[in-house]
Amino acid sequence: MIDLKNLTIEKAHEDLKKGIFTCKDLAEAYLKEIKEKDTELHAYLEIFNDVFEQAEFAQKKFTDGTAGLLTGIPLAIKDNILFEGHIVSAGSKILENYTASYDASVVKLLKDAGAVLLGRTNMDEFAMGSSTQTSAYGVTRNPLDTSRVPGGSSGGSAAAVVADMALVALGTETCGSVREPAAFCGLVGLKPTYGALSRNGIIAMGNSLDQVSPFGKNVRDVEIVFNLLSKYDPLDSTSMPENMRVEKFPNKKIGIPWHLFEKGVDPLIMENFKQSVEKFKNLGYEIIGIELPFSKYSLEAYYIIMPAEVSTNLARFDGIRYGYSKQKDKEITNLKEVYMKSRGEGFGIEARRRILLGTYVLSHGYYDAYYNKAIKVREKIKAEVMQAFEKVDLILTPTVPILPFKIGEKLDDPVAMYLCDIFSAPANLAGVPSIALPSGKTTAGLPFSIQFMAPHFCENSLFEVGKKFEAI
Repeated sequence: MIDLKNLTIEKAHEDLKKGIFTCKDLAEAYLKEIKEKDTELHAYLEIFNDVFEQAEFAQKKFTDGTAGLLTGIPLAIKDNILFEGHIVSAGSKILENYTASYDASVVKLLKDAGAVLLGRTNMDEFAMGSSTQTSAYGVTRNPLDTSRVPGGSSGGSAAAVVADMALVALGTETCGSVREPAAFCGLVGLKPTYGALSRNGIIAMGNSLDQVSPFGKNVRDVEIVFNLLSKYDPLDSTSMPENMRVEKFPNKKIGIPWHLFEKGVDPLIMENFKQSVEKFKNLGYEIIGIELPFSKYSLEAYYIIMPAEVSTNLARFDGIRYGYSKQKDKEITNLKEVYMKSRGEGFGIEARRRILLGTYVLSHGYYDAYYNKAIKVREKIKAEVMQAFEKVDLILTPTVPILPFKIGEKLDDPVAMYLCDIFSAPANLAGVPSIALPSGKTTAGLPFSIQFMAPHFCENSLFEVGKKFEAI
């Protein structure tokens, strides 16, 4: 019997090389866990019907000596990442039967490496949410406490990993959509540098913010996935060529913007954070208080920029070219009604809310007052983060201000839901990498989490500090 609870990518790779089990055996072990657990958790929207074919392809790589670290590794992908010939719905009714016509670039890299893609995971509709409750296909539950949310929008991917229904998983981040579920599920979640991983074949939410992001139970597993996928892609205009990816060293000064979390943070989280800071002091890191005066406006800026991009991106889902459509409804007499009915019924309430908000901030008379001002604030935030990295090597904060909340608790209060992203937004707006690290548990078993930010393309610094923290 395979010990999935303690399995790592490197351990699985060694066992596969030695023939202790086969790629098919490993896939079957995870499929068994899915069958036993996912009826309650609802982490997956679909298990792919070609899992064993993928496992056979992976096994051949071990036979001919071309296997890499991710060959045969069972992996889950978020339902907004295209996998050719498979449905990809972005958690929305408007794309309920849409079949991907090509592979996302990250999927192609995984397939070429011989990874085994188990299925597509549940998510907040079009990645809009912090709880995986806005999916058109039902709520995902947190495996650590099924009365609570797993975080969002990549909650299905996080739940799959923590419940041993995938060894690692891919999500996407626009603002905290991987780091927050990682925090709520006690996982490691990496938001890479904007431009480090290709966005080609990802259903867009906010083009200037979206980033493919991996989950894992430990830092090394996340590092392995990142290293495979962090490639220049000419199909993505925002992808950065390798020769322009410059890393900064050394890695001994940690900056903490205490003023950003003087209030509004759960006392238990604050206590755990201070304990974590002491651990870093004991590891020999120098702790320096820093000021990020504009970063306190990051959430406000984000919730203007993101809906504006949402409004533009989701305009393509009109009921005409593909997806949910009312074109054949006999009661509809004109094109306007086709649009209104298709979009009104196809989009859920949160997607409609953000489309309306984005359309408003881009409208004549409000563009300068809202959108242009938010863009200027974003540039200020980016500049002050870059200035901070001239004094310190890393920036440390709690990942989220609260512990995992109950299902249904914040659905009627969208602002309270948005506040979950308050510590995530600066990294997304600045385009810098950030990693969420488990930092302990409450007496009730709910996870704590801290997060680091690093300068552009300094993911290795995040992996280094994360591994040291894990080893304590």
